[in-house]
This record gives sequence, structure tokens and C-alpha cells, in this order.
Amino acid sequence: MTSITSYPVPEGTKLTLTLPDDFHHHFRDGPATAHILEHATQQFGRAIAMPNLKPPVTTTELALAYRDHLLDNLPKHLPHGSFEPLMTLYLTDNTSPAEIQKAHATGYIKACKYYPAGATTNSDAGVTDAKKTYPALRAMAELGMVLCIHSEVSTPTIDIFDREPVFIEEIIKPLVRDMPTLKIVMEHISTKEAVDYVLSAPDNVKASITCHHLLYNRNALLVGGIKPHFYCLPILKREFHREALLSAATSGTNKFFLGTDSAPHTVDAKESACGCAGAYTAHAALQLYAEAFEQVGALDKLEGFSSFHGADHYGLPRNTGKIVLEKKEWVVPKRYAFGASVLRPLRAGETIPWSIVP
Repeated sequence: MTSITSYPVPEGTKLTLTLPDDFHHHFRDGPATAHILEHATQQFGRAIAMPNLKPPVTTTELALAYRDHLLDNLPKHLPHGSFEPLMTLYLTDNTSPAEIQKAHATGYIKACKYYPAGATTNSDAGVTDAKKTYPALRAMAELGMVLCIHSEVSTPTIDIFDREPVFIEEIIKPLVRDMPTLKIVMEHISTKEAVDYVLSAPDNVKASITCHHLLYNRNALLVGGIKPHFYCLPILKREFHREALLSAATSGTNKFFLGTDSAPHTVDAKESACGCAGAYTAHAALQLYAEAFEQVGALDKLEGFSSFHGADHYGLPRNTGKIVLEKKEWVVPKRYAFGASVLRPLRAGETIPWSIVP
């Protein structure tokens, strides 16, 4: 953690929330998916499934096949219908309006994901020029589909800590001007500049925030040796950026909502000479958000952030189920199964002060 809790609540305090949704989740493919779903379904009623697989989910047929894969790998003990994967298409320069219409007609595909080519994991097939996507985006605006954006430029000459602010100026502002009715989510924002922009932008522009960007700054990654399990994209930033994100998330405004960007990788893929980007938080995401909100005495704002604002922006009914958090410590395992391998979760071997209870 980057700061000491300023507004601690007593041990044993319970917090009942409407069942949250996760509007940014990486479930991966193959046998590993079942292990990720085991964690995600414990705390979310729905989750946006990211499409950056190999190959990427660029068509309606691929999205429906991936949905079947997710449903087939749900925990066997899970009551039928208690978890819904929300599907996305991977936007490319060549995505057509006809494909958008076909995807929307299924009722299962809720959004398209804009990856700038080369910006993050499996994004090489992403967008090279925003204007090439405009025909597809116009169709999305007409249908009410959401555009999810990884809001960083991938230009090699732009410093990695500056890629989000540059993207706002070069891509987001012109896009919002040109597409005034398109629902947009700037995903996993990581800077004060992004917070300020979203607050000033029209109501069709909102943002998701991860629990790790609320709890950690770049010291967690770099001080005392490189900590590869804190390496994510967008990369962790300076403390004043974290403080701006925490202020935004806990403000009560519907401009911001929960999106974990939980991104599993095997231990050897993270702990290597060229480690993968991504923090795994599916095992304890809601508990970590509670920890962050408790730091600033804003637990009363957690339900709106986690359960209402995102569903409202996507045009989804709010969940009717409930989940209970208790101020009760538990120690995170050092490893979790991940297909035939293992992964190391965020806060591995450490204590988290909040628990999910029956």
C-alpha cells in the first residue's frame, strides 16, 4: 500500500452491496479460463470479457464461440444464470458497419474494444488510424453500443508515463467531437489528466478505474528492485495521479466505475527478462476496492462505483442480488492454479483487511 488507512472502521464491520459488475476482465482462453472464472464469479454478476485473445475476437462468430467457452467453464456449483459474460468485439481498421449490426443483433455483444496497435498485450491487430474506424463507430452510436478504449498512444517516441495524456489530446478529444452520441469508456485510466478530462467531457464519456491504480503508485513497481507483478499497462504513475484517481472514484459521481483489468499471466511469463504486463486481482478485487475506499472514509460510495454507474452507462438493469463484505483479515495464497501452470496474484502472501462472507 502507499498510505496508511486514515478512516479505519472496526473489525467485524459488515457492508452489504448490490452485486457488482466488472466492466473490464481478462478471462483468457483454453483450460486456464475455468480457474479465472472461479474467482470472478465469487464477486461479480456480470463482466465484460476482453477480446485480445490469439487470434483476437474480431467477428460475431468468434465472440459467440468465446461466450460458449466461458459458459462451459463456469464453476459447476454456480447457480444457473447467476453470472453473465458480456461480450466485446476487437475493433480493427477494417471492422464494418455490417459486422457491428450483426454483433448487436445477437443481444450478447455489448461493446467494441479499441486497442491502439501495439499498445498492450495482444494488440498488434489493433487500430492504426482512428478515422478508419469511423464507419463502424457511427453504426455503434446508432445502435447504442459502447466503445471501450485503451487510452494510450503506442508511438515509440512518446514516454511510457505520458502516453495517456497524449492520447487524450490526439485521439479522444477529436473522437468525442466527431461522435457526440457514441457511448465511450476510457478504460483503466491512470492519470490526473484523464480524471480532469472525463469530468469535463460530455455525459457520453465515462471511465473505469482499477483497484491497483487506486492503491499503488510507481514506487511499488520500482523501489527496492523491480517488482514484475506490479507491472501493468497503463503503467503505475506518480502519487498525485493515484490521489486524483482515488478522489474521482470515491466522489460519488457517475462518471467513474469499476473495471478491474485483472490480467492473468503465468509466473514464468511475469518473472522473466521481458515480463508481460498485467496485474491479477480477480481473487480479491472487491476487497481491494473496499480497502481503497476505506482509506478516505468513502465506503458509502463503494456501491455506486461498483454496482450502479457502470450498469447505467451500458444500459443494463442493475443487479438484484447482494454481496456482503466484512472487515476481517485474510492472507492471500502465494500461488493460484492457471491452467497447467500457476500465477502469482496481487498481494500474494500478504494480508487483505476485507473479506467476502456469506
